[in-house]
Amino acid sequence: MSDYVIRATAAGGQIRAFAATTRQLVETAREKHNTSPVITAALGRLLTAAAILGTQLKGEEDKLTLKIKGDGPAGAVYAVANSRGEVKGFAENPQVLLHARTDGKLDVGGAIGSGELTIIRDLGLKEPYVGTCKLVSGEIAQDLTYYFAVSEQTPSSVSLGVLMNKNNTVEQAGGFMLQLMPGVSDEIAARLEERILAAPSITSMLSEGLSPEDILQRLLGDMDLEILEKTDTAFRCGCSREKMEDVLIGLGRRELLDLMVSQETVEVHCDFCNSYYRFSRAELKEIFKKHFRSGNKKEEK
Repeated sequence: MSDYVIRATAAGGQIRAFAATTRQLVETAREKHNTSPVITAALGRLLTAAAILGTQLKGEEDKLTLKIKGDGPAGAVYAVANSRGEVKGFAENPQVLLHARTDGKLDVGGAIGSGELTIIRDLGLKEPYVGTCKLVSGEIAQDLTYYFAVSEQTPSSVSLGVLMNKNNTVEQAGGFMLQLMPGVSDEIAARLEERILAAPSITSMLSEGLSPEDILQRLLGDMDLEILEKTDTAFRCGCSREKMEDVLIGLGRRELLDLMVSQETVEVHCDFCNSYYRFSRAELKEIFKKHFRSGNKKEEK
């Protein structure tokens, strides 16, 4: 099954619903960052959430950033998505090892700790929209549920999951988000709450072979479910050698000159996909001549 997100409504528009399968997306992130199992789970949950929320973006250049910064050993965890289903992310400390919880599940909350969730929506306006809230568990799904309730006044239920194989590859990953729209009736709200409480975990449903459509059908099928859109999603970073050249230019004339004189080779690292770009001294000289010689001198830092 390829990775994708579906967007739907139910109960005559009183419920907004999303569901996603993201196994390959999360496995690609694990491979690129060589994450430990608990960090694979933490990063995978955040990447899945970003994929779901990214489908709400409209513009080609719109961007959504999720950041979780806790006091646990994982440090900060980031995920970025756009409207085309392209998602990327990383954890500051990818090799955290923790004992499992008493129920046998990976201790994502222990890896994250206490801290803050930040959501940034860059919609091409003068300033991006930034919302924050405290972490209530570090388990990510509960934190997003809390965020929507307190920061956006939208009652929501978020479920995110990553199931690992014994060889530490990703067996299943995905999530769903159900939201009550303004003016929802008490009857619909109560029915939805009852349905959510009775639902198995997202990874259990994916392991049964259920697709995102099947999952929403199980949760909302008798509530006039209407599938509106399907968006393919994948781990994809937009970095390139040209963009990393811009990073070097951004250092300014003096620092680039120092690098050119003191280093035979300079490496520029992309945090999001863990790629390295190497520039030789000769290449640095060409960049310097092109951008900082007289007539085309950039502003010094």
